[in-house]
Amino acid sequence: MKRRTFIQTSMIGGLAATFPISCNPYFEDTAFKIGYQLYSIRDKMEIAPLETLKLLRDLGYRDFEHFGFDGTSNSFYGIKAKEFKKIIDDMGITITSGHYPFAPLLNASDQELMHYVDQCIEGAQAINSKFITWPWMAPEQRTLDNFKILSEKLNKIGEKVYDAGLGFAYHNHGFEFEEIDGQSGYEIILSNTDASVVKLQMDMYWVAKAGKYTPSELIKNQPGRYVMWHIKDMDKNTRDYTELGNGSIDYKKLLSDIDKTGLQYFYIEQGGNFTENSLQSATDSISYYKKHLQKLL
Repeated sequence: MKRRTFIQTSMIGGLAATFPISCNPYFEDTAFKIGYQLYSIRDKMEIAPLETLKLLRDLGYRDFEHFGFDGTSNSFYGIKAKEFKKIIDDMGITITSGHYPFAPLLNASDQELMHYVDQCIEGAQAINSKFITWPWMAPEQRTLDNFKILSEKLNKIGEKVYDAGLGFAYHNHGFEFEEIDGQSGYEIILSNTDASVVKLQMDMYWVAKAGKYTPSELIKNQPGRYVMWHIKDMDKNTRDYTELGNGSIDYKKLLSDIDKTGLQYFYIEQGGNFTENSLQSATDSISYYKKHLQKLL
């Protein structure tokens, strides 16, 4: 191991030892496992993925959504899929979904796209992950024509993934709700995709920031389709990300009122703007969740 990597890994291990494990019962019997999107802690996952996963587990996170898949090598965070599966099994955690980098293949041939989908299916099956998720469109791709192309691609991917015994979903940001010539990209996606094979992952932060719909309205209009949620908070002043409980989204009310019948997994997330650092933010968010929100899910 390189000296720099060794030092950084040791620092993470030392920090992990400062968190009280006994007050974080990750074997609690609740309706949903407490999930975490690993993009939130990407800096530490890049340095020491296994040590970081152990720390998150000991904080109380039991389920995860990855973003670190390499289709060419069939690996996660640089670890071969089969070996990675054994590691997470030994830790007692699951990885039920992943964000896969589909956007560069938006205008690729179907043959090239489906080759990558096959790699994603192989990786997901190797770690017993339940969902493959399309997470993003690049800024230059966000045209009405491309949203129509996207919808066609989502249907083709969804059918192939479904036939493989897995689920497929699209994850929203805020740009999908912006109107272009009186129409939004999200309306195109909802109208032109097959709900039986293309599910939806709702990012509640981006829905709140866009302000066009409430999460409850979206779920009511697409019953049973929002199988996954991202739960993250919005800074009261900057409207940037912030730790759960520090922001302007009233999750106590939102989670009390919302229809949860279609929900299978949720993941706490914070894409950046950490008050101190990514590890402390993960700690603060789960502390707030356990104290105020866990009883609602």
